[in-house]
Amino acid sequence: MSRLQPRARHTRRSGSVANKLQGLVARAPTTMPTLIAAGAALAGAGAAILNYRRGRAAERAHPPIGRFIDVDGIAVHYVDQGEGPPVVLLHGNGAVLQDWFISGLMDRLTRRFRVVAIERPGFGYTARPRGQLWTPAAQAALMRNVASRLGLQRPVVVGHSWGAIVAAAWALEHQDELGGLVLMSGYYFPTPRRDVLIFAPPGIPVIGDVLRYTISPPLSRLIAPKLIETMFAPSAVPQRFAREFPLELPTRPWALRASAEEVAFMIPWAAAQQDRYRDLQLPVTILAGSADKVITTDRQSLRLHRQIAHSELRLLPGLGHMIHYFAHDEIVEAIEAMAARGGVRPPAQPSPGADEDRAVGESAASGAGNELRMEPRGGLR
Repeated sequence: MSRLQPRARHTRRSGSVANKLQGLVARAPTTMPTLIAAGAALAGAGAAILNYRRGRAAERAHPPIGRFIDVDGIAVHYVDQGEGPPVVLLHGNGAVLQDWFISGLMDRLTRRFRVVAIERPGFGYTARPRGQLWTPAAQAALMRNVASRLGLQRPVVVGHSWGAIVAAAWALEHQDELGGLVLMSGYYFPTPRRDVLIFAPPGIPVIGDVLRYTISPPLSRLIAPKLIETMFAPSAVPQRFAREFPLELPTRPWALRASAEEVAFMIPWAAAQQDRYRDLQLPVTILAGSADKVITTDRQSLRLHRQIAHSELRLLPGLGHMIHYFAHDEIVEAIEAMAARGGVRPPAQPSPGADEDRAVGESAASGAGNELRMEPRGGLR
C-alpha cells in the first residue's frame, strides 16, 4: 500500500494542473483579445516615444534659421533680409523657411527688396495652437499682423501653393493694404482630389493623434521621395534640394497635423471663396507651370485669370509645381512691376459675364481685359 501512495499524490497534482489548463482554455475567448489589445497598446506607446524622440532630434539637427516674434500670443518664426520695397513670402504645405533659400529665390529677391519670409502655423517652428481652426483666413490674419508689427507698408505678397491660398485670403479682406499679389501654383476652385482621402486622416482629432505618433511619420518618410519627384516633375529634383531640404522637420508628428488639416481645408475653402476673386482690384500676377502634376493649371490658374479681369497669367512651359526653383526671372519681373507702380490699383474692369459657363480648357486668350504670357524657363537648374 505504501508504494501506491506517491502515485496517488502524483495523480492529484496532475489533476490540479489539468484543471488549471481547462480554466485557461475556458477563459481564452476573453483573455486573448485583452492580451492582443495590451500588446498593441505597448507597441503604440513605443512607437509614439520613438517618433517623439526622432522629432526632437530633427529639431536639434535643424534649428531655427530666423527670428521669432510674438503675435496674438503665437510665436511666429520668420526671416527678414534685404532692403527696398517690402515683399512677403508664404510657403506651401509641408514646406519650411529653408525652401526659399534652397531654391535660390531668397538670394535673388534680397538684392532688390526687403524680403520677409514667414513660416506659417504648424510648419517649421511657428506655433499652431489647437484652440483655433487654422483656415486660410485665420492664417492671413496672423500674417497681416506680423507684417504690421514689422512695419511693412503695402507689401507685395508672394505665395506658393497653399501659401497662394493664404495670400489670396489676405487680399480678399485687406487688398487696400497690399502692393500686389504674385500667386504661384495655387488652388482656387473646388475639384475632386484623391490626396484628401490619403493625407487628411492625421488631422482628425483623437484618431489623427494616434496616427501621427505611430504610423504616419514612417509612412510619410517612405512615400516622400515619390511625392517630391511628382512636385518637381517633369524637371528632375534639384541636387541642392535633395541635399539640403530638412525633410525630418515636416515629418515630425506635430508638423503632420498642420499638413493634414490643410489638405482637409482645401476643397471647402475653395468652394466658399470661388465667387469672390472677381472683387480683387489690386495688381495680380498668376504664375503656373504648364506641366504641373499636383494642381491642374487649366482648372485653377487659368480659371482664376478669367475671373480677375486685370490679372496677368504667365504659363511656364515644361515646368511643374515647384516653379519657384526655376522661374526666378519671371517672379522678380512680376514683383518689380508691382513695386514700380507703388501698389496703385489698375482701373476696375468688368468681369466677363459668362466666365462660369466657359469650358475650363478654353483658351485664356478669349478672356476679356486680361493678358496671357508664355514665359521661358529661368532660375535654378
